Amino acid sequence: MTDSTADRRRTGSHDLSVSTDLARFMTERWEPTPLSEERRVPARAVTPARRARLSARFPGDRLVIPAGELRTRSNDVDHRFRPYSGYAWLTGLTGEDQAGHVLVLEPSGPHSHEAVLYLRPRSPRTADGDGDGGWNDAFYRDRRYGEFWVGRRPDLAEAERLTGIRCARLAELGGALPPGREPGTDPQLAAALSELRLVKDAWEVEQLRLAVDHTTTGFEDAVRSLPQALAHPRGERWIEGVFGLRARAEGNGLGYETIAASGAHACVLHWTRNDGPLDPSDLLLLDAGVETDTLYTADITRTLPLSGRFSPVQRQVYDLVLAAQEAGIAAVRPGARFRDFHEAAMRVIAEGLAEWGVLKDAEGDLHRRYTLCSSGHMLGLDVHDCAQARARTYLDGVLEAGQVLTVEPGLYLQPDDLTLPQELRGIGIRIEDDLLVTAEGAHLMSSALPRTPEAVEEWMGTLLPG
Repeated sequence: MTDSTADRRRTGSHDLSVSTDLARFMTERWEPTPLSEERRVPARAVTPARRARLSARFPGDRLVIPAGELRTRSNDVDHRFRPYSGYAWLTGLTGEDQAGHVLVLEPSGPHSHEAVLYLRPRSPRTADGDGDGGWNDAFYRDRRYGEFWVGRRPDLAEAERLTGIRCARLAELGGALPPGREPGTDPQLAAALSELRLVKDAWEVEQLRLAVDHTTTGFEDAVRSLPQALAHPRGERWIEGVFGLRARAEGNGLGYETIAASGAHACVLHWTRNDGPLDPSDLLLLDAGVETDTLYTADITRTLPLSGRFSPVQRQVYDLVLAAQEAGIAAVRPGARFRDFHEAAMRVIAEGLAEWGVLKDAEGDLHRRYTLCSSGHMLGLDVHDCAQARARTYLDGVLEAGQVLTVEPGLYLQPDDLTLPQELRGIGIRIEDDLLVTAEGAHLMSSALPRTPEAVEEWMGTLLPG
């Protein structure tokens, strides 16, 4: 075989070439299919105020907020696209079709900006009309963006009606971002886009309630599936799949990779391999969240006895973690330091470990050997929301009404830890709930899922077959 023959056999796609007759035929006789003129993105009414708040922070500066680009998973297959949270917050656009799009806030005065959304509009299905004898073929030949491959996009006029933002063709940017402040390279802009989201508006709170409700249903699905999961050699993955089905059926999908950790796997803080079997004598730590179509996610953890009943030692550890969580929840209120609820939970953990004889006393930070991570974080468009905010506004800041956060202390007693008595080794327990800070204190958004050991056992009993 000659080199030239081998080269001809190398193709970028397994599709056949398109003849002139087929190219012409593909431009003919398509019925118009406009989007309804009443259709709007769900957040359209609240995004102008968000853009105005960002505009006020950067008078006279051009602000460039890209949605992000597709990323290759393997060869010519891309990862599922999710737009950058700051872009979604400012535009209300959350779909997979946003890849490559860019929002630009152009200065329109000393203290104002005009929003312009640069996007890839729907490809026409008619002859291109430029006199070169060609035809528009992107709608059926472009595997990444073509309508026949990945679905319909709005045209420019439709996109303007959907968002209330002036829209222009992405091609007008000339293949490069315009000069300006961009969150990927400008820490101040990235911080602002996080800090402006620290306090949720009423619309966002409702989206988070919806995410919590769907997540609650997903946990119920998981418990009902335990008989099948226990019988499967990779029962953790069975649980992951059952929850994932609920997440895709009710929302955009998972807010983060599900942790379905049984036995000693629960001592691995971010166990997402989920490839282990389930043993009825063990616990299952399930940390999962449904992300709504508007991209707001819940984040809930329950640690469940796979037999339906806690053993005495499992209950001993569970009771300590629950007491720590109760102390943390009690510390959540407007004006409290963000770190207060973590410190309250850790005092309970340290005192409990000292009472068990694991620690000599509750002083210092030696308790962190058994509970490594912080006891909570902000929640919203990202599971660890507002992470680019400056420390003084977040980690070292004070809580305000309208913030949504998790409280999630845990104990992770490693199976090979010689400081522990044998009966405690390999037990991992986390209890995590989502809270809305209110003027009076805090509202437990995830209260539909039981937390006390008695309530957990009763709840599981109602869901599992008799």
